[in-house]
Amino acid sequence: MKTHLLTFLKGIAMGSADVVPGVSGGTIAFITGIYDTLLESIRRVNPSIIPLWRKEGFKAVWQYVNGSFLLALLSGILLAIFTLAKGVTWGLTNHPIVLWSFFFGLIVASAIHMIKQVEQWSLARMAMVVFGALFAWQITMANPLAFEVNLFTVFASGAIAICAMILPGISGSLILLILGMYSTVLSAAKQFDVVTLAVFALGCLIGLLSFSHLLSWLLRRFRELTITFLTGLIIGALVKIWPWKEVISWRINSAGEQVPLIEKNLLPWVYETVTSQPSQLTIAVVMMVVGFMLVLAMEKVAYKLAD
Repeated sequence: MKTHLLTFLKGIAMGSADVVPGVSGGTIAFITGIYDTLLESIRRVNPSIIPLWRKEGFKAVWQYVNGSFLLALLSGILLAIFTLAKGVTWGLTNHPIVLWSFFFGLIVASAIHMIKQVEQWSLARMAMVVFGALFAWQITMANPLAFEVNLFTVFASGAIAICAMILPGISGSLILLILGMYSTVLSAAKQFDVVTLAVFALGCLIGLLSFSHLLSWLLRRFRELTITFLTGLIIGALVKIWPWKEVISWRINSAGEQVPLIEKNLLPWVYETVTSQPSQLTIAVVMMVVGFMLVLAMEKVAYKLAD
């Protein structure tokens, strides 16, 4: 029970991260030491379990796919998404600098954590970091698309976004934002729209089962190169999470609210001049430190449990 409770809490941390555009639950999974276990458990959910079920029963299948781990983790993720959706929306609207500063510190520490996973550096591995950072930067700078909201686009967005959710550095919420589906899914979670959520979840399931096989294979065969690429993704994501932004243009979301469409990053003192708003630099630095220290704490707990 202690192990399952800890996994459940890690799921809450992953779900909390996935609610925020620009922050990845995959990063949290890596920091807390469950990333490989998560990928391997998901990879085992495939048609090969049918003969096992027929021969040895459900219990054997449950143990094979690490069902207790997946159930505890998924329960935590879903609980966080359903309970924190309103709070995160409120925070991003009313205290954006404070919230983004916290996650900026968290992601900086996450990048350092990833770098420490690489035992030996080479030119190829450094190049993968640069490639990953540029790839993430291109995604974070992409302008949101405008798809018609229907069951097919909800399904497709789930299949695409879930791939990002298990990648450190690329946020599934950010992908939903680029696809123009973020507000639709968030509203469905807040209003408990069962049909929309079920279709989205089905898309996530299909995408997850497909992509996890590829990622698990890459980590087994080319672990160092894969980790350096994932490190680059995290570094590139810092562009999106920078707290001080100037809104260049706006859009109207599905709820009829005006929300930022294109933003430009600014230095704190430039932010004050351009927007005539306080930069909140002191509290921003404090929140960055809090986020940074939180990752260090999770890292120490993960290492202690591993021992």
